[in-house]
Amino acid sequence: MQVTFAQDDLRPLVQAVVSECLARLAADEARLGEQMAFSEEEAARLIGIEPHVLRDARLRGEISASRIAGRRIRYLRQDIVAYLARNRTEARN
Repeated sequence: MQVTFAQDDLRPLVQAVVSECLARLAADEARLGEQMAFSEEEAARLIGIEPHVLRDARLRGEISASRIAGRRIRYLRQDIVAYLARNRTEARN
């Protein structure tokens, strides 16, 4: 079964999805403010994974982190962005 839609029929749906995504992004940026470093839980939530998955990636050397005051781990924004960039896949057409 194949379903076909006219481009103009999908335009409102696509615009609504994009608008919602941009609104969420703006809200997240406003909430984060100028925060420089994130706990393992915060960093994992930002990129949509479980904290133990991020911890395991750190232990394998796949993402950089800083150890502060004892055993507390903090991820800099650039650590998170670099990790995401290294794991990026190109879209297929």
